[in-house]
Amino acid sequence: MGHNRETDSEPRVYGYTRTASAVLTHFICVGFTVFIAVLSRPGTSWFSWHPFFMTLAFSFFMTEAILLFSPHGSPIKRYPHKTKGRVHWMLQCLCVSCAVLGLAAISYNKHLNGKPHFTSWHGLLGLLTVCVVVVQSLAAVPLIYHSLAKGWSLAKLKRYHAASGLVTFVLGSASLLLGLCSAWFTASVGEYTWYLSALCPAFVALIIMNQVSSAYMAKKRLQS
Repeated sequence: MGHNRETDSEPRVYGYTRTASAVLTHFICVGFTVFIAVLSRPGTSWFSWHPFFMTLAFSFFMTEAILLFSPHGSPIKRYPHKTKGRVHWMLQCLCVSCAVLGLAAISYNKHLNGKPHFTSWHGLLGLLTVCVVVVQSLAAVPLIYHSLAKGWSLAKLKRYHAASGLVTFVLGSASLLLGLCSAWFTASVGEYTWYLSALCPAFVALIIMNQVSSAYMAKKRLQS
């Protein structure tokens, strides 16, 4: 009897942990975005728009777009999958728009100051990330208009989209982390604040990776 009670309580505890992690992820992605917005003070210079738009794109819009499908932390959990898909698409469009604006802001700022473009790891990875997120979003169009992908099953397209989306999200998180190593950010915050800030995209990336891999494994179990 004790053994049954123990095994019954395990999934419940597991579910509570997942829910708590998802809720914490929402708070972190909002808090981190607001923190960077306050620190960068968008509008005070051309550069100020770069950290603001990039954080808005990858810390907020892209994270929330993926969390929509979380069985434990989706803010529209009770809505049908089709509705979640539409909201996901809108958030991803906002993500791409902000990413392109962020790239344009830093490129124009460097042009004004006569500085070379994409010379740091942050700059190179950031450029790659923006290119990948644009391509990945365009590649998702057949999910909405399935007739464009003749010969491809919708299930296979969704699987590829989830995998490429996870890669894109990891690239975005890595770009944010490298951005925290920039001269601007390290000069703006203290040591403890820097470590706390670095924990934010790292923790969120782990939760998102776990969510996507768990969903994929669950589908594999159902198919087997």
